[in-house]
Amino acid sequence: MKWTFLITAVLLSLTGCGHRDEAQPASLLQGVWTARRGEFPLGETWDYPTEEGFMFCRVFDGDSLTYKCRLSVAGTSLVMIPLERCDVTLIDKGHGEVLYLEDGDPHPLTIVNDSTIIIQMNGVRNTWVRDDRLTQEWGTEMRDIMAKETEAKVQPEAHHYVLSRKEREQETTIHGLVALVMGIVFTLVILTQRVIASQRSKRRLQAQLRQIQEEHETRPQLVRQAMKEVEEAFFASDEYAALQRRISHGATMEEADWDEVERLLKHVYPDFIGKLRSLHRMSELGSIGCAC
Repeated sequence: MKWTFLITAVLLSLTGCGHRDEAQPASLLQGVWTARRGEFPLGETWDYPTEEGFMFCRVFDGDSLTYKCRLSVAGTSLVMIPLERCDVTLIDKGHGEVLYLEDGDPHPLTIVNDSTIIIQMNGVRNTWVRDDRLTQEWGTEMRDIMAKETEAKVQPEAHHYVLSRKEREQETTIHGLVALVMGIVFTLVILTQRVIASQRSKRRLQAQLRQIQEEHETRPQLVRQAMKEVEEAFFASDEYAALQRRISHGATMEEADWDEVERLLKHVYPDFIGKLRSLHRMSELGSIGCAC
């Protein structure tokens, strides 16, 4: 019985929480609302926008804060005049009736549907309609501008702000072009560095070849003649012919083969092996030889 009672209590608690979440949505007023009609006590009505083209607008930040402004739509641009900010409190009275407190002052609020509400202030019933297009396109920007203008909670000066869709598109294009140019510059820098490194390596190899040529030319004629005879004997040897056959057949050079090559080269070119080891490892030369 004890366990049955605890399980039942938990289920009822979870069920109750679910009902409360459904009854109280996250935000009832979030977004941009525009005034469409004012109904006065003697039956007179006033439709917006005014003859000057301005209409009254509210930007609700959740259900706890609202920013008021005057707004005029001109083609793809908006002209906005921030007015004031107010703290908001909602008290649900049931049956679509909500007590709306603005900076602590209570006002009746009627929920007509998800996109239409009526707020009564100073005897005037103002109908407000949620504008999803303005909310999606300009809501965040309008809220941020008015938050900055009214952060001191004093009557702001009559600053006019023009929000242009074309200007926003141009700004997006400019940002894209800047990113593209930066990418091109970065690529050019990398390519330039590689070209410079390649040129340095080429100059270094050319200098080494010139040094070898100079050393060869400065040797006495008898020494050069002797080296030429040794070279000719080396290239005509069976060992060189066997090495050529291995390379032409793509055979892998074993360690013993490299030892034999080193012995022969020491005989023909006494300083060659030392210079060769300073530039490359023998294993790298093996891979190069096989590729040939």
